[in-house]
Amino acid sequence: MKGLFEQKNCCCGCGACMAACPSQAIEMVSDREGIPYPKIIQEKCVDCGQCKRVCPVKHHNFIERERLYFGAQAKDDSLRFSSSSGGVFPVLAQHILKQGGVVFGAAMEADGTVRHRDIQMLSDLPLLQKTKYVQSDMGDCYEKIARYLRGGGQVLFTGTPCQCQALKLYLGKERENLILVDLVCYGVPSPGIWKKYVRELESKYKGKFAGYCFRDKREKDNGHTVSVRIGDKEYACPMRQDSFCRVYFRNYTIRPACSSCEFCTVNRESDMTLGDFWEIEKRKPEMDDGMGTSMVILHSEKAKKIWEEIKKEFRYFPCEKEEILQPRLCTPSKPSSRRGRFMFLNRFLSLSMAERLLRR
Repeated sequence: MKGLFEQKNCCCGCGACMAACPSQAIEMVSDREGIPYPKIIQEKCVDCGQCKRVCPVKHHNFIERERLYFGAQAKDDSLRFSSSSGGVFPVLAQHILKQGGVVFGAAMEADGTVRHRDIQMLSDLPLLQKTKYVQSDMGDCYEKIARYLRGGGQVLFTGTPCQCQALKLYLGKERENLILVDLVCYGVPSPGIWKKYVRELESKYKGKFAGYCFRDKREKDNGHTVSVRIGDKEYACPMRQDSFCRVYFRNYTIRPACSSCEFCTVNRESDMTLGDFWEIEKRKPEMDDGMGTSMVILHSEKAKKIWEEIKKEFRYFPCEKEEILQPRLCTPSKPSSRRGRFMFLNRFLSLSMAERLLRR
């Protein structure tokens, strides 16, 4: 098999091809932009086609169906404060864990690496909460989830729409006890550039990286503050002053495939979609307290059943599709005309210096 994709904008980096390969003939290798792509070890490849079978870019089938739309806030303010939006995910995760299920999501490790992992205890739930604006490494999650499901366990998986679709393709029909929750995704930035930024933070604050929050709510500003822990000290600033967030939201570091993402639609194939409820101040001003409101889309009967079981835990209201629409549910993030120049400068300069030069 010559290759898995013709151009880099045809690969979302989910890693399902590597997990599905029976010959272990695929490895994920980062390019000069710090973005991982699958590479085939030709001498091991038996040309079975499993890698292409599980590719979410090649295989998706968006279906028009009746969906339900809500705005929601967890009644437990501590859960909402420790979440990026309205706290729907932790309530859902608690529900699954209390039933003896397993929850998979993205966690930040001690060195800043963002990797998907599983949890089985309520005490570990904070590891999976809060948005991480970094593409997560799926590691061995595909195989783990398959084992849990074969054993009759219930699994909740949360991730980007392409990760959810990749998991569906990998599992095939073995999905009866699987609940797929995707997120409204702006696009995933380079893990390599994130790792570089972690080193820059350690150099700037003269200590060892101990944690980072992309959506800190201490200012009651709907999470538009970031905070970093270096050693035993914590530093916070508005998101617009953080170098990594600036280059991310200016689309300098986003993976090429994200700019042609076909999952930027309401018609997704997961069970549920979660995200920020945009313009809550106009729709429900009494709920606009700066602590976050979730947008919830229920795609499947499975999701609707679970919602009926947990909705008492929320302050919520139903709404129409037009009321929850936001840019990344309509079109993907546009590529920046300065992206190539930033990537070149980033090879020699700090993120802040490279970004500053582009503003001249």
